Amino acid sequence: MSTLNYKHLRYFWMVAKAGSVVGASERLHLTPQSVSGQLGAFEARLGVALFNRVGRRLELTEAGRRVLRYAEEIFALGDELIDMLDDPGARPALPLRVGIADSVPKQVAYRLVAPALELAESVRLVCREGRLAALLADLSVHRLDMVIADRPMPTTLNVRAYNHLLGESALTVLGVPALRAATSEAFPVLLDEAPFLLPGEDVSVRASLLQWFESQRVRPRIVGEFDDSALLTAFGRAGAGFFAAPAAIVGDVIEQTGAVEVGRIPAIAEQLYAITAERRLTHPAIVAISASARLAGFNPALEAAP
Repeated sequence: MSTLNYKHLRYFWMVAKAGSVVGASERLHLTPQSVSGQLGAFEARLGVALFNRVGRRLELTEAGRRVLRYAEEIFALGDELIDMLDDPGARPALPLRVGIADSVPKQVAYRLVAPALELAESVRLVCREGRLAALLADLSVHRLDMVIADRPMPTTLNVRAYNHLLGESALTVLGVPALRAATSEAFPVLLDEAPFLLPGEDVSVRASLLQWFESQRVRPRIVGEFDDSALLTAFGRAGAGFFAAPAAIVGDVIEQTGAVEVGRIPAIAEQLYAITAERRLTHPAIVAISASARLAGFNPALEAAP
């Protein structure tokens, strides 16, 4: 493929946003047949399927999700170009592309990243969520400026990057009032045979949590395992089981879920890392994010890990 047809790319982008050819055709003021034909030509040109049909909706394939990420950046830059031409004296926004591992609680991610938008210099923020390995692959080819994770970069990955420990927070165990009221036992005995929502294998505190259960001689009944912290919290809000969250955000979690705190586990620390391609943090927005860890309730960072 020698060149990219940007008109086809925009049609694809609109279909992805609308979730259907009909929805995209209404926004583009074209017939559905025209949009469908152009989309088919684009897929044929790329040599990959970009959508799967699910009922009346179109869902992106893995290749489609990758193309969409590029499309969003391309058209955002196009909008920035138009803004610059409309106001030649305006300074372009400083781009900041952050990858956030699924295992990082969304409240933590927001608290860390939000200060980057408060800088005197305008920042254009792009956030990506996903598994750590995939995000690090994007970091290695400079599609991301930084990855926020709950663990350092795995040594098995052939990626030239550096770990910067932002801070850490003890774990808090929570549950909806009905769960807490169902037992008169004290913490941690109340967890024995009680339903529990366990972090998935991609979450760094999982192994420590299981070891802590053994040390306390309690055996919770694991009713679910979740790599995505937001999904785990949703099940916790529904009362499916007790669950753990960093003490630094326990107030937000209680407000969001209606759960109550049943105990703390100071022996286990949830850590936060900024993983970057540079040994020393120089990007102004990344420096602001690093400094915000303490404000987010995490203990001060230690020395950067190699």
